[in-house]
Parts: sequence; structure tokens; C-alpha cells
Amino acid sequence: MHVEIWSDVICPWCYLGKARFETALAAFEHRDEVRVTFRSFELDPSRSGVEPVQRMLAAKVGPQAAAMEERVAGLVRAEGLGYRLDREVGNTFDAHRLLHLARERGLEPELVDKLFEANFAEARPLFTGDTLLDVAAEAGLDRDEASRVLADTDAYADAVRAEEQDAAGLGATGVPFFVLDRRFGIAGGQPVDVFTRALAQAWQARAA
Repeated sequence: MHVEIWSDVICPWCYLGKARFETALAAFEHRDEVRVTFRSFELDPSRSGVEPVQRMLAAKVGPQAAAMEERVAGLVRAEGLGYRLDREVGNTFDAHRLLHLARERGLEPELVDKLFEANFAEARPLFTGDTLLDVAAEAGLDRDEASRVLADTDAYADAVRAEEQDAAGLGATGVPFFVLDRRFGIAGGQPVDVFTRALAQAWQARAA
């Protein structure tokens, strides 16, 4: 069974949804026969600058921004994950390009984990080449190869955009967006039991 997860590395609900999905998958009887692929989706592809997440949220949703962040932080921490409120937001296109390199090198899960951890648990800015290269190397990628990808703005650019277009074609308007065998879709960071039922349903559909 193939599970595709469209997400962005600065999306808190993607961070939460990934953790909950993995909890469900770990308890799934056929987990060893499930292949997971992370797909590219930029929350704000037009963003050119970097700013504190609190400022960005305040501009978008107003005075309730801080309370919203605290609520998400509580949900994420309940999953045993780190969550810092002093993060920054910026353009994630380069991070997605490196994820495509990581997929080719068999290191996509490792880089996804490291990018989420760096952003949410450590508040490291993922919007400069140096930080991205550090994280890529920590995930096991060759630093020089990753550096060449970042230096070539065309490298994997079409692949990122193709996956974003694919998401739109599947009806995704936000992330996380989980697609099981291209037959079942789940939007958002749902509770673990939702993923548990979806895995069972998708598996049963394969045998039908």
C-alpha cells in the first residue's frame, strides 16, 4: 500500500499529523507492506522574506494568534514532540528541492524528520543555505551534493511544482493531506483513530 503525504516543513499541523499517522502505522498489522512518500506543498510560495511566526500569525488572524499557537503547541507536545514558539517563517522551496534529492538517495524519511525537528523543536531557520546544508548533512546527505542542488535554482524545481499541481488535482487546498493508494484521502492532523480506520479501510479495499 502506498501512502502519500503532502506537507510543508513549517506547517505545525503537518508536524502533528505526521506524528499521529506514524502512531497509527506502528500499530497497523501490515505496516511492513506500507510505503510512505512525502510530497511537496508550499504554504506560502510567494513569500520572499523571513519573519517571526508570531508576527505572521498576528497579521493573519489578529489578537487570538498567541492563543492559537499555544493550543497547537499543547497538542504537539502531547505527542512527545518539541515545539518552540520563537520560530521564523520563510520560503520553503529550497527545502522541498532538497527533499527530492533525499528521496533519490533513499533518505527522504530522515530529512523530513530532521527538517521538522530543526524548525519546530529547535527553532533553527530553514531559509538560509547554511542551515539547510547542516540539516541535510545531519540526515545523511552528502553536503557537497546538497550544496550543488541549492546553487542550481532549477534543480528539482519542476518536481516540486509537479507535486503541488498534483495536490491541486486531487482537491487538496491545505496540508497535511494524506492519500492512501490514490483511493482514500484524509485532510488535516486528524486523531490517531482516524488514521487507524483509514489504513484498515484502504487495506481491505486492496483485497476487494
